[in-house]
Amino acid sequence: MNALFVICGLGVLALVAEIANLKKWFTIFVLIGLVAATTLIVLDFGTVTSHFNDMLEFDNFSLAFSGLLLVTAFFWFWMAYDYFTLQPHLTDRSALVLFALVGAIIMTSFNNMAMLFLGIEILSISLYVLAGSKKDSLFSTEAAFKYFLMGSFATGFLLMGIALVYGATGSFHIATIADFTSTHASELPGFFYAGVLLMLVGLSFKISAVPFHFWAPDVYEGSPTTITAFMSTVVKIAAIAAFYRIFSFCFSSVQATTINALQVITVLTLVLANVTAVYQNSVKRMLAYSSVGHVGYILLAFIASPATASAPIFYYLVAYAAASLAAFNVLHTLERDNHHTTIDSFNGLFKRNPLLAVGMTIALLSLAGIPPLAGFFGKYMVFALAIENGYLGLVIVAIVTSLIGVFYYFRIIIAMYFQESESKSIEFSSSTTVLIFILILINISLAIVPDTLLNLLR
Repeated sequence: MNALFVICGLGVLALVAEIANLKKWFTIFVLIGLVAATTLIVLDFGTVTSHFNDMLEFDNFSLAFSGLLLVTAFFWFWMAYDYFTLQPHLTDRSALVLFALVGAIIMTSFNNMAMLFLGIEILSISLYVLAGSKKDSLFSTEAAFKYFLMGSFATGFLLMGIALVYGATGSFHIATIADFTSTHASELPGFFYAGVLLMLVGLSFKISAVPFHFWAPDVYEGSPTTITAFMSTVVKIAAIAAFYRIFSFCFSSVQATTINALQVITVLTLVLANVTAVYQNSVKRMLAYSSVGHVGYILLAFIASPATASAPIFYYLVAYAAASLAAFNVLHTLERDNHHTTIDSFNGLFKRNPLLAVGMTIALLSLAGIPPLAGFFGKYMVFALAIENGYLGLVIVAIVTSLIGVFYYFRIIIAMYFQESESKSIEFSSSTTVLIFILILINISLAIVPDTLLNLLR
């Protein structure tokens, strides 16, 4: 909880940084604050604390996911340094990102439906503005408008579902709802199950699962690349944590209601996202469909064993976040010269800048699940869990779609090493160099010590 207070304090400080003449150094303050908040998370690990009349609960699950959010946000702020320093609205954008991070942490630790809604809205409203923060781009404005309209529509489904669940159980508290559904399983009215399915629709939109993913490609492509990276990592982690918390903890006794729908969603997500990504020429749009496809692998783990899937899902998200940050960091660097980055923009990248090419290669190989990188072990854990619980058919679909993913990831790798380019060499700051090295090391080291992360949630 102390970490949440630190992030809230940074957000408030961002609002007054202009007046207090802290604008120049504010990003450095944010990085220090994120390190302090992460330290508090580590110190709290192993304890369970409840706050605000048990509306928030910080257990190992929420602490682990909150820590992942903070570490990811640290590297994101590092990557997005010029997004703030080269713009006149530094403190406004910093405040929006920090409050979005507050909403994300609430989504990992809610113990009450009201706090779930509050966390989602704090996160979403900030993102609606950030998606349209590139004011000279019509695509950015369009992205913000689409995100706002479709996000509001999905929130309506979520709220209606919460209302129906409350009407059936008489409580917003997820522990109370779980107890009520387990002891009154034969007495639950039909509108309770309708409420659960409506919540499934609302949260499937937040994690961008097919067929509720239509906003993702347009919003990812139109938003500033740094904001796209934030959506693909921090927002995705928070949404999946909220999804897992509500459907494994709160509705564990009525999983038979959602399991068939989730299997259909998983298959659609795996197939449509990966097949559609093959036909994309815009790299941001390809990574958007890739992000949707990875949700399918995570849902596969959840379907296989909701009670024990938290550790494999956590490891998968750590590997995914590290690879996505590395990929978007390279993409962001290239976009300084090319405002619209296609696969052809990567032609001859190895000759133009070997470090960028190596960093992008490792990121893409990890996303594709190529051994011995972390992405491979993430998929291996998911597939092993699913096979162990009798979902061989879904695993076969996942393996085939993973092979399709290898194809479109390798299109970029081939362009970097085997295509010629007349573009000039690329130069960037020493800070970016250090960040790329660190992200490369993280992607490699995660594969060496997977048990360290898995033991956090066992």
